[in-house]
Amino acid sequence: MSPRFVLPAAALAGLALLGACGYGEPELAAPVVIQQAAAESAVGVVASDVSGLGPVLTDANGMTLYRFDSDTAKPPKSACEGECATTWPPLVADGAVDVRGVDSRLVGTVTRADGTQQVTVGGWPVYRYAKDTVRGEAKGQGVGGTWAAITPTGAKAATPETAIRTTNIPGLDTVLTDGEGRTIYLFTKDAKNPPKTTCEAECATAWPPVVARGETRIEGLDPKLVGTVTRPDGTEQVTVGGWPVYTYAKDTAPGQATGHTVGGVWFALEAGGCKISADKKPLATTATPGTAPSSSGGYDY
Repeated sequence: MSPRFVLPAAALAGLALLGACGYGEPELAAPVVIQQAAAESAVGVVASDVSGLGPVLTDANGMTLYRFDSDTAKPPKSACEGECATTWPPLVADGAVDVRGVDSRLVGTVTRADGTQQVTVGGWPVYRYAKDTVRGEAKGQGVGGTWAAITPTGAKAATPETAIRTTNIPGLDTVLTDGEGRTIYLFTKDAKNPPKTTCEAECATAWPPVVARGETRIEGLDPKLVGTVTRPDGTEQVTVGGWPVYTYAKDTAPGQATGHTVGGVWFALEAGGCKISADKKPLATTATPGTAPSSSGGYDY
């Protein structure tokens, strides 16, 4: 499923001025004998709040659990085998299932092709994601448009809306922000034609990619400038003017732009999809309520 872009009607009138750059409750699963136990060896299915997705399920170690659209819940059946099951390891139960914060009547198992018993919730087989490496991560949300974190009722977790907007930051003038008002940046070591990201691992922790989740709402810039590029982890990163875009971990409030010119390779973007000149500096004043003075330093990749 390709990301969708939404342009509010109110924004249409301003486009000519912009320049270009040079989910119901599921039925209960068929009864399966599942113990609600706290044995240390039991497989866990735990209701948790994860990564802004609201209540979703994790395993006993806090790793997010997912469901796959190509599977079926009535009857339960897994379509993820082979290489798929390497990337998306099934949650397998050899004995009791420790159920916490979940209606135990919704929890069952299904026999996989290899004879193992995979845990199901609301009939849906559940999985971990190999690229989630620490508890609380949910990198698998929305991957390929077919994977989603699973809620305590067996539903798919709702995906937050992605937005690209404009704001005015004194010293930089009009800049692009995400839906929470955080300044977005381009990385000159990436490529724009075709779009390609080179910021991964530690870099992507310092400079979180703006990921396309569900609809992308566009306000204040030409929607033709906005697209996506597939990252190595399978997520879809938003691009503007071909450039993959990021926020900066050291921007702690809307209106900050402390990442501008970091290392001479990170720059805030203007509405045409171009980098803002290095000659411009954000002033140490508030741009919008809740902003804070800019600071220097950061990660240079």
